[in-house]
Amino acid sequence: MDESSEILFADKPKGITSFDVIRLLRKKLGIKKMGHAGTLDPFATGLLIVGIGEGTKRLNEYMGLPKTYVMDVLLGRRTDTGDPEGMTLEEKEVKEIDESLLKKILKEMEGEIELPIPKYSAVKHKGIPLYAYARKNILVEEKLRTTRIFYLKLLGIEPREKSVVLKIEMKCEKGTYARAVGEEIGGRLGVPAMLENLRRTKIGDIDVSKAEKLVNDII
Repeated sequence: MDESSEILFADKPKGITSFDVIRLLRKKLGIKKMGHAGTLDPFATGLLIVGIGEGTKRLNEYMGLPKTYVMDVLLGRRTDTGDPEGMTLEEKEVKEIDESLLKKILKEMEGEIELPIPKYSAVKHKGIPLYAYARKNILVEEKLRTTRIFYLKLLGIEPREKSVVLKIEMKCEKGTYARAVGEEIGGRLGVPAMLENLRRTKIGDIDVSKAEKLVNDII
């Protein structure tokens, strides 16, 4: 933790919410006034910037910074949440992909792009979060968001028995939904897709390696 600014860099583990991190830190440190700069989904891991006490006033400094993620995009399955926690909507056997086509698609997606906002998101419709409608199976007109992807870098391709997993590094603007990016990649390849794993490695120039020592001690 940066004591002068009361900013803490936490490495969120899989399976808990970003607010769970705050709850655990409150219990550990005995301080109630806390907040974070940028939510991570429960299935995601990685860098979470936490403001403690007066440090909450500085969180806006981090909110608008670019984010860097490493995504495992599973080709062959699509869920209603865009991640492993949702119900399967579509499955298709995928044994191989055209790597040159994939790289072309990733390059074409760089820059300004319009993508659907996942229905399981906190974006509000008539004052109510979209996820609340989705949980009640209430249909809401699909919303689109224009964002910017600075780069999509292919790190590896893992063939499986009936699917293929792409490991991709993405640097993007605030407000980019990685789940939507994963589904878009699959759509352009002509196959169902979802995010199997997601890890936020950087916020601006702050690397998650600065937070690793806090994982066992605090979280």
